Amino acid sequence: MKAVVIIGAGMGGLASAARLSARGMAVTLVEAQAEVGGKAARVAVDGASIDAGPTVFTMRDVFDEIFEESGARLEDYVSVKKAEVLARHAWNDSETLDLYADPERSRDAIGNFAGAEAARGYARFQAETARMYNILNEPMMRGDNVSSPLPLLWRIGLTRFGDFAAMRPHKSMWKALRDFFPDPRLQQLFGRYSTYCGSSPFQAPATLMLIAHVEARGVWLIDGGINALAVALRRLAEGNGAQFRMGERVCQILMNGAGEACGVRLDSGEVIPADSVICNADPNAIATGHFGQDPSRAVKPLPPAKRSLSALVWYAHTKTSGFDLTHHNVFFSSDYKREFDEIASGRPPSDPTAYVCALDRSADLNAAAAPQGRERLQIIVNAPANGDRFSYDPKETQGCTRALKARLEKCGLMLEEDMPHELATPATWERLFPATGGALYGRASHGSAASFLRQGPRTRIRKLYCAGGATHPSAGVPMAALSGLLAAKKVEQDLASTRTFHQAATPGGISTRSATTEPTPSR
Repeated sequence: MKAVVIIGAGMGGLASAARLSARGMAVTLVEAQAEVGGKAARVAVDGASIDAGPTVFTMRDVFDEIFEESGARLEDYVSVKKAEVLARHAWNDSETLDLYADPERSRDAIGNFAGAEAARGYARFQAETARMYNILNEPMMRGDNVSSPLPLLWRIGLTRFGDFAAMRPHKSMWKALRDFFPDPRLQQLFGRYSTYCGSSPFQAPATLMLIAHVEARGVWLIDGGINALAVALRRLAEGNGAQFRMGERVCQILMNGAGEACGVRLDSGEVIPADSVICNADPNAIATGHFGQDPSRAVKPLPPAKRSLSALVWYAHTKTSGFDLTHHNVFFSSDYKREFDEIASGRPPSDPTAYVCALDRSADLNAAAAPQGRERLQIIVNAPANGDRFSYDPKETQGCTRALKARLEKCGLMLEEDMPHELATPATWERLFPATGGALYGRASHGSAASFLRQGPRTRIRKLYCAGGATHPSAGVPMAALSGLLAAKKVEQDLASTRTFHQAATPGGISTRSATTEPTPSR
């Protein structure tokens, strides 16, 4: 039985563990935190449990496939339903627009909001983004990473150059949106999708417009949030024999005399040997020596200027009034360009766009009345990824909270003056995810070449692989899971190619005992 060690229980690591354990491999997953989920953790505020990470669940088919490979069904592990309202958008008081799971209803809503020309533009936008998605889904998002456009064009088909050009890789997303939407509010709405992978719509390629189609294909609600999905993946992997070592930190990726990864060392000094190692951490943590100097050559370091966005995230338990919240809500700033210019200069936005997830609200058309008393909110504002160079003092955090509340109030949403809350800053994310500066999405998708520069599953060191939202194909819950599946497939391929050879003693003096024989702490 081949032994695989996975570092990190984020979505990528969990997807790898589920697939490899289903294929009969001896999987040991080591996670420094007490619970699985990575960024999809939970925090306690005022006695309430609040989602700490991603809240939007799309591309359900990715997870259906993971569970089906283990002979299970996703709905046997979590309660999932399709949202009828994708999101509610607001600019100023009384300026609101809902997008729906029903595309015709979305077109009608846009027409009522911005006129018949905008509705026609949305119809063209729908067709164009669907085309982009269909072109890139298999060859890029679910396939191996490529280092330049030519291999991608080869996968798409050399005779389909028109399709390749239709992705508009050399045009900024913001400029491309003007071709569909003369109304600046709609440019702002659909430009925000670039932030799903931590990028500015003014610098990201127009190709990222396909994210709008991903969401239009369906947004799903999970009882218990994305963390419940992470727990379900753990249960699935454990059911196939995977071992989870929670609350233990890997301090070193070990290498043998042949220059191959051969296991990990924990902070306790314990060594877990393995035939392959998958690292579900930001690749820059490897490059900067967080797992030892020897493996640091496995990947290229990421310059701070290439980092994606970070975020200020409020976890609040508060009374609300004045705005009819649904589950997903966006409150737009008055000047989007200034907002991203301020972030690029290293400052939090003075008038921020805010995403509000109202965890206790339904996204159905027949939503129940507002919760009585306080409700749980997760509120996200984009911020610069400088958490390794700048720490927010109380004066700074109070100023950010005032700016947030001022924006919400302009759109009609009132929160308690002294609402119970916790605030996570870029410095918080740097502590949790070292070597990132707080960047939550890895490399920013700025410029036409950005998609080709993300770290792929294989590294420069044999038997060491990368997974997670900072690797290919991109950030986000389904993309991180796809990265884990890609890493697992590379492990399978590489191990299969060596099975006909005799096993040699592992240089370096460590035991070759199976990782499954290591003790597992009680939970």
